[in-house]
Amino acid sequence: MSSIDALLAQARSGLERIAPSDLGERMAEGALVIDHRDSEDIAKEGQLPGAIIVRRSLLEWRLAPDSPDRLFHIPPDQVVILVCSDGYSSSLAAATLQRIGIPRATDLIGGYRAWRVLRIGFERIRS
Repeated sequence: MSSIDALLAQARSGLERIAPSDLGERMAEGALVIDHRDSEDIAKEGQLPGAIIVRRSLLEWRLAPDSPDRLFHIPPDQVVILVCSDGYSSSLAAATLQRIGIPRATDLIGGYRAWRVLRIGFERIRS
């Protein structure tokens, strides 16, 4: 196993990852969804409705409970779902957020692209 695969496996071992099909339900239950894709990817691929956009390079500073630069208070029982393009960097970011005081941080399996494929499939079925 490569070192990055080992790091990813270790990060994911502490996450209760969310399937794209469960994202809407989790959001309805009050989960906070953070999209940390690059602005170019968001412009090209689209936005995730209801998600808050926070650049990956600022994520820890904007969400850490003790950061003077945090955007808002996140209660310890708050589910925070991170979204990247494919579900890799979001796993690493979620594990980092857990370590800095957001115990229910997790990520979306397959990222935005998996969610988008699922959404397009539902739209085709309904039409």
